Amino acid sequence: MQRYFYDGLPDESNQFIMNGEDAHHIIRVMRMQVNDQLIAVFSDETSAVCHINQITDDNVFCAIDHLIVNSPELPVQVTIAQGLPKGDKLELVIQKSTELGAFSFLPFTAERSIVKWDAKKGAKKVDRWSKIAKEAAEQSHRHHLPAISAPISFKELVTASKSFDTVVVAFEEQAKNGERSLFSKALENASAGQSILVVVGPEGGLSEREVTQLEEAGAFSCGFGPRILRTETAPLYALAAISYHFELMR
Repeated sequence: MQRYFYDGLPDESNQFIMNGEDAHHIIRVMRMQVNDQLIAVFSDETSAVCHINQITDDNVFCAIDHLIVNSPELPVQVTIAQGLPKGDKLELVIQKSTELGAFSFLPFTAERSIVKWDAKKGAKKVDRWSKIAKEAAEQSHRHHLPAISAPISFKELVTASKSFDTVVVAFEEQAKNGERSLFSKALENASAGQSILVVVGPEGGLSEREVTQLEEAGAFSCGFGPRILRTETAPLYALAAISYHFELMR
């Protein structure tokens, strides 16, 4: 059943109107008809099976049949702080990390970032990233639509990291030295309902100076297994490990 995020809440009679790109998708792409069903996720992150009452040129009028009780969300809120990578790698990270349960994304510029952020063109990129996250969240039946910020400086990242319960930094030097336990220990110290920040550097990784600054702010610098991962692979590894720890081992 097709799923759509609705930016609002149903009215007192449990009805609402889909418009914009979602209405276009329902009418023109899916070619749905009156009485066809869809799943709507509302702004309070509740979701419901609904049916279509009426279709006009630009609007789809829907009514709730029943609420969906079970939530597919991770027990912890995981934010991916990704050093700006080259090309469309960040799009891949956003898409796959959303499927794996990421709560939000915090791109940042690092010492070794090759890409230079153009603030004038940035709004369009953030909009594209948000659209990719929305499509991935719908595909993976999420109840939460991850927020994506415009890239921040590394200094701003260090400050932001202090608001998280647990901060994990992917540091390839730890992996090269055979360190394999700190990531697991960091997850053991975390609890359901808390927030976790996963920091991943760009292609060249984080510098020792950057890692030190994050550690001084309370972060764990960890190796993600014995192999050296690409920048676009590391956040997916982290989310899979977090899912295993908090969902499959319970």
